[in-house]
Amino acid sequence: MAFRRLALLAILLVLAPVSGFAQDGRVVPSSPAQLTLSFAPVVKRVASAVVNVYAARVVENRNPFLDDPVFRRFFGGGGREQIQRSLGSGVIVDASGLIVTNNHVIEGADQVKVSLADKREFEAHVVLKDTRSDLAVLRIGDGRERFPAIELGDSDTLQVGDVVLAIGNPFGVGQTVTHGIVSAVARTQIGITDYQFFIQTDAAINPGNSGGALVDLNGRLVGINTAIFSRSGGSQGVGFAIPVNMVRGVIASAQGGSSVVRRPWLGAKLQSVTPQIAEGLGLKRPTGALVASVVPQSPAARAGLKSGDLIMSIDGQAVDDQNAFDYRFATKQLGGRAQVVVLRNGKEERLAIPLETAPEGLRDEVTIDARSPLLGAKVANLSPALNDELRLDNSAEGVAVVGVEDGSVAQNLGFQKGDVVVAVNNVRIATTADLKRVVAQPVRLWRVTIMRQGQQISVVFGG
Repeated sequence: MAFRRLALLAILLVLAPVSGFAQDGRVVPSSPAQLTLSFAPVVKRVASAVVNVYAARVVENRNPFLDDPVFRRFFGGGGREQIQRSLGSGVIVDASGLIVTNNHVIEGADQVKVSLADKREFEAHVVLKDTRSDLAVLRIGDGRERFPAIELGDSDTLQVGDVVLAIGNPFGVGQTVTHGIVSAVARTQIGITDYQFFIQTDAAINPGNSGGALVDLNGRLVGINTAIFSRSGGSQGVGFAIPVNMVRGVIASAQGGSSVVRRPWLGAKLQSVTPQIAEGLGLKRPTGALVASVVPQSPAARAGLKSGDLIMSIDGQAVDDQNAFDYRFATKQLGGRAQVVVLRNGKEERLAIPLETAPEGLRDEVTIDARSPLLGAKVANLSPALNDELRLDNSAEGVAVVGVEDGSVAQNLGFQKGDVVVAVNNVRIATTADLKRVVAQPVRLWRVTIMRQGQQISVVFGG
């Protein structure tokens, strides 16, 4: 055993001059003593800022026979109510009591509770929910009590191989710490949220860790643990976290009193570069984001962006694909301009894009209550802001479905958030008022035409 220790020390001492201190401060252990270093000081500093989140909602187990008035007359009664519970984690990001968690942890909840590391429990108020990033902000306390908050780091400085800690409440067993390394950065083909730009780590992340903290060895928050890739339901060493630089914008919107996240609007449709497109453009490899179309009078149009331009970088950061640009642009602070380099006709052009929000029109949100296939659907008028929120084409016409009530006729018939109602019974729909007027007319057959993910679908329903 002594010989083995001496051999290990000799190997480390030989490697030390070659791979010891790097210019950025990272270091390879150079002695057995350094191998006994502990993460305990980091955990002690940040653990009190990581909380458990409990969400509950009441659902009705409805017997389908209850729709029959004869059955109700003889047997009476209604559906049984059942409480569905979910658990997750959260991170205190502001000493006044602001907590960031995943939106999917509290989605649809009637009640949200937060348990601190010191065992205290609080009723939480939902300040903001952002389905596009799968983030939500909660508030606990009365604003006067000060809570232990975590320091925010910079996810852009993370490198593959950096050691990170994941802190959360896996399987509801209580606060748990795991460690690992950053396995990859800028993962863009995950399909979890609208903004495909994740930190991948092999730190053990399991159900219940969602919304918890991914921290660096300086005790700074670098990501919000969100999802795992698993065939068994448990950790298999492939976990994904939302970068803290995306989280910053959500926190800023909540601190500013907004119930929605305010992000810059580009006003252009982009697509990723395929190998075939790259060959046509004379590129050595597929890279960048190709501009497919530009909305007139949008920030992109005013900056001079044109269809066919290939976006190569934004504020000096390379753009590998469309998802990378979407993330980089969405994390910019409103006001000022983003400096974009595009490839146009084989030459580089530099453009300054204003960082401003999409114009909001009169949404006039209404929930359809008339007996029709759309009963229970919440619809709104289209606008650049709503198009951007729902990822709709700016040329879309009609009214958008922005929500569908659980158990409603609309949900049972398959209508989804993001559908655009174009026509009902061959009547073109331009506003929510048009739709309300058409569905109020009793008919025996309904012909509904919608646009879904760029495809027009027409379906006939019985009255």
